[in-house]
Amino acid sequence: MADVTALFNTPKQRLPGIWVGEHCTGVRGRHNGRVNIGTNWAKYHTYRASTLHEPRTIEELQDVVSTAPKIRALGSRHSFNDLADSAELVSLAALDPAIVIDDESETVSFSAGLRYGELGVVLQEAGWALRNLASLPHISVAGAIATSTHGSGVNNGTLARAVTALEIVTASGELRAIGPVDPEFDGAVVSLGALGIVSRITLDIEPTYEVRQDVFSGLSWNSLIDNYDGIVSRAYSASIFTNWVDDAVGDVWLKSRITDRKPPQELYGAAKAATDVHPLPGVSASSTTPQSGVAGPWIDRLPHFRMDFTPSNGEELQSEYIVPRQHAVAAILAVRALGERIAPHLQITELRTMAADSLWLSGAYETDAVGIHFTWKFEPAEVLALLPLIEDTLAPFDARPHWGKLFHTVRRELYPRLPDFVALADELDPSGKFRNDYLERNVF
Repeated sequence: MADVTALFNTPKQRLPGIWVGEHCTGVRGRHNGRVNIGTNWAKYHTYRASTLHEPRTIEELQDVVSTAPKIRALGSRHSFNDLADSAELVSLAALDPAIVIDDESETVSFSAGLRYGELGVVLQEAGWALRNLASLPHISVAGAIATSTHGSGVNNGTLARAVTALEIVTASGELRAIGPVDPEFDGAVVSLGALGIVSRITLDIEPTYEVRQDVFSGLSWNSLIDNYDGIVSRAYSASIFTNWVDDAVGDVWLKSRITDRKPPQELYGAAKAATDVHPLPGVSASSTTPQSGVAGPWIDRLPHFRMDFTPSNGEELQSEYIVPRQHAVAAILAVRALGERIAPHLQITELRTMAADSLWLSGAYETDAVGIHFTWKFEPAEVLALLPLIEDTLAPFDARPHWGKLFHTVRRELYPRLPDFVALADELDPSGKFRNDYLERNVF
């Protein structure tokens, strides 16, 4: 077992571009009193909290949590709704990262204040890797896990599936360890912050590996519909980008591990892109990770965007719906029928896959799944008006919304373990310290 905190150096020297304040507005520095917290990353939600705590130690965190009447954790502000809001907020960014790699168990444990990009640099330098990453390395590990955020790959689960242990500060200030042997483990991982403040996380890791990205353009709709499973299974990770209305689908990004078979020269009629591209047509690829088949470490290829660049193309909104993979083609066709309604307000849609898991509130609970992700223009009224229509269209396919994006409603019957989750929350937080308007609307 190795404590590799020394490899991390000082955070601002290691990764100057992705710390608190880079992709959000409002408070910076250390505050334990009344402040203007500001907005989320997209500048859409303004936090109503006026108190932000930034403890330096676990003991300070326990004291903050035990004495606050209402409190939630504030991560990298990448939620597009009020999931993270409360009367008081606590950031874990000031805690010692305390990264410990256990070579024997092939796990890494660390403070829950870390982001994937920060953790990934340390793992890569030590010869280790995570199985998968989301499109942004800028997001906090704890926030991504709590909301069932995912990357892509038919054999890759959500990011939460890599969790092997958690430490949670409960409402009383108790530090509680939860692992796979505990009956509540599958309910505690994707928790929406409703059970307490996650203070430490342990993830599965594997030996480092290299990945190449190849982009294919001009895939026809007929080829996508006729060969969907073949396309998404053709590489370790696959993403399909579309605006729903063009004659061709759009670009297909294949991320292949170097030890796997090479990507094809053409993909069901789609040709390899001659140069690196951005997910948004016509936008410079300077912020994206290298493509064109150039191999590189997993940390520099699995995300779409580079750690040292702000990935957003201006203000935006996001929604995503997770449908069982068996319904993928039918769901895609149903959404395409709405293309003329969607396209005027859309920047791009991304289609990704994920493997089933056993986590109670996961979008992939007990089903291989497909994520239909919408990156919208910053047009809140128009987007919010579209969401009920999209949800009604996807209702026959048992669509579950991404917890951290914008959505209209949650169909609770699609979460068979939801009553067990509510009971677990009542046990760990009997006074409702971690509940907020979002949780009352959508869970409780």
